[in-house]
Amino acid sequence: MTLRRTPAPSATLVLLSVAQFVIALDYSIIYIALPSVAGDLDLEPALAQWVVSAYAVLFAGFLVVGGRLSDRLGAKRLFVIAIVGFGIASAIGGVATDAAMMLTARGAQGLSAALLQPAVLGLIGTTFPAGPARSTALAVWGSVGASGLAAGAILGGVLTSASWRLTFVINVPLTLLCAAVATVWVGGDRDRTPGGPVPLLASVLGTGTVLTLVIGLTLGSSQGWESPLTLGCLGLALVLFLGFVRNERTSRIVLIEPVLRRTPSLRFGAAATALYMASVGSEFYLLTLLLQSAKGYRPLAAGLAFLPLAILVTAGSTTAGRAVRHLGPATVLIGGFGIATAGLLWLSITLDGDSYAVDLLPGLLLSGFGHGAIYTSMFIIGTRDVPSAHQGTAGGLLTTSQYLSGAVTVAVLTIALGAVPDPTRFRTAFLITTAAAGAGLVLTAARHRRLAAVPGAAVALSGG
Repeated sequence: MTLRRTPAPSATLVLLSVAQFVIALDYSIIYIALPSVAGDLDLEPALAQWVVSAYAVLFAGFLVVGGRLSDRLGAKRLFVIAIVGFGIASAIGGVATDAAMMLTARGAQGLSAALLQPAVLGLIGTTFPAGPARSTALAVWGSVGASGLAAGAILGGVLTSASWRLTFVINVPLTLLCAAVATVWVGGDRDRTPGGPVPLLASVLGTGTVLTLVIGLTLGSSQGWESPLTLGCLGLALVLFLGFVRNERTSRIVLIEPVLRRTPSLRFGAAATALYMASVGSEFYLLTLLLQSAKGYRPLAAGLAFLPLAILVTAGSTTAGRAVRHLGPATVLIGGFGIATAGLLWLSITLDGDSYAVDLLPGLLLSGFGHGAIYTSMFIIGTRDVPSAHQGTAGGLLTTSQYLSGAVTVAVLTIALGAVPDPTRFRTAFLITTAAAGAGLVLTAARHRRLAAVPGAAVALSGG
């Protein structure tokens, strides 16, 4: 008698959605906890920023390697390894006693998430066939992920009121549960690409580029743009980037395989995910600073202030999942970016008002709904025309673009806010996110006809 059964696709989707919730939750839950973490561990503001950036940079830098490992080793095997690693790193963060221990834990979380995310997408790609079934699964998965980003802010406030360490510890039982269920329940790996080396050199060059760029931007805001350290980091980022480009052109071991480079919908999806993270994806960072630093909200009050946003993110994702089947993902993405632009613009105009209900709530509702719609539809477009055996790598590319953009955007917003943010600086920062959402709207509208005509669109629409 064996414990392993062949799971229903819906059961597998529940497991993968829980894992995705953990990934998204952990990225945003730290924002409200960050002031308490910095105070308890005596972190200077510049160092405190890296509690966020260490996760984002390692996550973005090794996602494609995770995707390649998922394709070659098998998504299930990598899923179990990565989620156990994520749980261990979370436990270390929960007991951290100094900056080195905390940043090591956050980096390890980011690296584990970089392996876990493409494994999740790879399992979706091999469990659900291309067309309506996969589009529906991605819509559910996207809804859970978008909700996790918003729920992280709420839980961050609730847990931080007791202890910021709980924001790390909460991941441990969830990850252990996912690992146990996957080991017993999920069947063997299929659609693996046999053999082939993993492009570690290319990934190190790419990660080094982002890392030194973010360090350079951070130093520029604190030490000046003419500082030798600032110029050295920015120069090194350029050298590493050129090395990455050369390696991709000349090496047989490339990060982005030719079949993926030739997929127009994947290229567009990467641009959409970058603009998503530069707009509503970075809204959480700005709102937590606005509410706690400028308006004096306590962590619990700040977390509860995110509740309408969280509800609308979920509502936007759910609505988008249904609308995609009738209107197509490109149309839904246009609507999502348009609504997000309006919400962020509202916040940039009214952020210095005294009334939460009148000045902030309308912008939160609009931007939250647009957030959910964007998150759901951008992954459907990006992965729709990718062969099943390359779904893990494609998912890694899309999320690499997302979190790379997030790491750079946080650095840019930190520069815009300055050392002592005032309403004018907050308005400038919100206008930067508004401009990114507007760029997403313009780009999607310009490509709408081409996106609607790509192979697979008719199949995706036929499910309505």
